[in-house]
Amino acid sequence: MRLPTFFISHGGGPWPWMMDEWQGAYDQLAAALRRLPDDAGARPKAVLMVSAHWEEAEFTVQSNPEPGMIYDYGGFPEYTYRIRYPAPGVPSLARRVQELLQEASIAVGEDSQRGYDHGMFAPMAAMYPDADMPTVQLSLKRGLDPLAHLALGRALAPLRDEGILIIGSGLSYHNLRAFGPVARVPSAAFDTWLNAALATPGEPRWNALVSWQRAPSARQAHPREEHLLPLMVAVGAAESDAALRVYHEDNFFGGISVSNWRFGTLAK
Repeated sequence: MRLPTFFISHGGGPWPWMMDEWQGAYDQLAAALRRLPDDAGARPKAVLMVSAHWEEAEFTVQSNPEPGMIYDYGGFPEYTYRIRYPAPGVPSLARRVQELLQEASIAVGEDSQRGYDHGMFAPMAAMYPDADMPTVQLSLKRGLDPLAHLALGRALAPLRDEGILIIGSGLSYHNLRAFGPVARVPSAAFDTWLNAALATPGEPRWNALVSWQRAPSARQAHPREEHLLPLMVAVGAAESDAALRVYHEDNFFGGISVSNWRFGTLAK
């Protein structure tokens, strides 16, 4: 059984707990994330989540067996700072991640105290609402070098054959100063380029992502690329597997084009 990899949008803050307040803004994303367990083709043993909301000087893996909550957002209702998503951690998976990265000569650290940030618990609440899927988070590396994150994904690829679902959690468009209708043209341009770049597996895809800043509206879509880098990990782990866009809408928050992708076929 070889599991695919995914790049997903995790949405804003604690949105799954605020569906009434958002008045339909997240309906399409929620539906896509609820489909993801079926899109994977088989139930994984655990999820390895690379979130845009965790950066360290070197790649760092979460080894906490019972991660708490990190409410890394502001301006939301008081009750959203008391929500719980008590998915179990997996210290054995954290050790396996360290082993694979060390074999690839990639420096890796460990954090035995870190909890789950909203880049993990928001989408996971839609995908696995019972919080029964064991999950480990893995950080980005400061500097946000696309090549380093592609190489990270390549080193993690054996996990796909070990029942681990690798998910990059970010957003294909992340410019909080240009949200809504003003984002229509730049987000569409970048999303169109990104979908085409991902459609050609192997070296062309790898090279396109290394040079992503040359894409149309690249820096308008990502003034800072932390929400794009989880994609690099998913692609690196995908090797030469084909990409399939499993979610797309062009009117997110009134004008933004956003997409999620699966890399590889359904596990059987």
